Amino acid sequence: MGSEQTLTEQERFARLDPERLRRLVGLVEHDPAGDPFPLTGWDALVWVVGNAAQAAAYYQLVYGMELVAYAGPETGSRDEVSYVLRSGAVRFVLTGGVNPASPLLAHHRRHGDGIIDIAMEVPDVDRCVSHARSHGAVVRQEPHELADEHGSVRLATIATYGDTRHSLIDRSRYTGPYLPGYVAAEDAPVPRVAAATGEHEWLFQALDHVVGNVELGRMDHWVDFYRRVMGFTNLAEFVGGEIATRFSALMSKVVASGDHRVKFPLNEPAAGRRRSQIDEFLQFYAGPGVQHVALATDDIVRAVDVLRSRGVGFLATPDAYYTDPALRARIGEVRVPVDELRSRGILVDRDEDGYLLQIFTRPIGDRPTVFFELIERHGSLGFGKGNFQALFEAIEREQAKRGNF
Repeated sequence: MGSEQTLTEQERFARLDPERLRRLVGLVEHDPAGDPFPLTGWDALVWVVGNAAQAAAYYQLVYGMELVAYAGPETGSRDEVSYVLRSGAVRFVLTGGVNPASPLLAHHRRHGDGIIDIAMEVPDVDRCVSHARSHGAVVRQEPHELADEHGSVRLATIATYGDTRHSLIDRSRYTGPYLPGYVAAEDAPVPRVAAATGEHEWLFQALDHVVGNVELGRMDHWVDFYRRVMGFTNLAEFVGGEIATRFSALMSKVVASGDHRVKFPLNEPAAGRRRSQIDEFLQFYAGPGVQHVALATDDIVRAVDVLRSRGVGFLATPDAYYTDPALRARIGEVRVPVDELRSRGILVDRDEDGYLLQIFTRPIGDRPTVFFELIERHGSLGFGKGNFQALFEAIEREQAKRGNF
């Protein structure tokens, strides 16, 4: 993983050389020559939202993202609008329906705000689709070309859990702001507000992982899907009492691309005395979907302070978590004094490779469904296993407040 060609366009924009990217998201050495489904990296997370214009303003003002492109009626898109935002190598596309008959509005009525498309950049769309189809994937959109004055993009779409999909995009011959049909933000009639304009202002620099919640008994099906269709490997498995409190439990397995750049934890509910967070999600999202997005930052303390000052709510962690002698003994020295972590509610975990700092927001919309994780890695390749009980107890407290526990 040594050459510039291994980086996506977004990663190059964010000045993420391979070594810095390795530190941020826990990359490992990998020879892609044998990959049956070659993958360059993340491309975008496409959201369906109830009011895309307001959401675009919110993610600029609160999360410090920069508005970079737009498509809507003014650009020839009669039925929907889309706002493209970025922070470092992270790209969000916020999409909403304009025409009352738009399928996006039906999607939103069912699921609320959420991610419809986890798009990935690939070097060969046709090869990926051919492999996916031969291994049982449902191809939602056949490989096709889109072009404008900035060049051409080749893309296709395959289905995954629930109404979620994966777009596969080759943008190696394209220099436009996002895709053909989009215009740069400064040329569009859209709300463009004060936002991050440089590396020193980004609150997060990369996408670490995307977590999907699926129905009871379906986790192994989707683990097998990613292994069979996309050539992913099993990265971690958490079952039984590893993700459980006195009242609820869940099971989780993690699949990842060969270099660990793209990571998908997959959760399903497990038997417990009360309804788990996965049960609550499946009810209010009306089926399987993306539960949370982990955003990699190189300064979690600053990110939390800024986001909290802008009104973002985080899950609360009891003081007992930080005074536990076992925790102190296990984590050893970390870059931030434990008292500073405690004042912000930031969790810390250590494994054989290093440690990580992490924190979770409350649900970001009206429904108790999608939320964000901020993660700062220092060698750790894990997901904060030592924090699971504290995290899930915090989620249960929030469920109880909502009357869903």
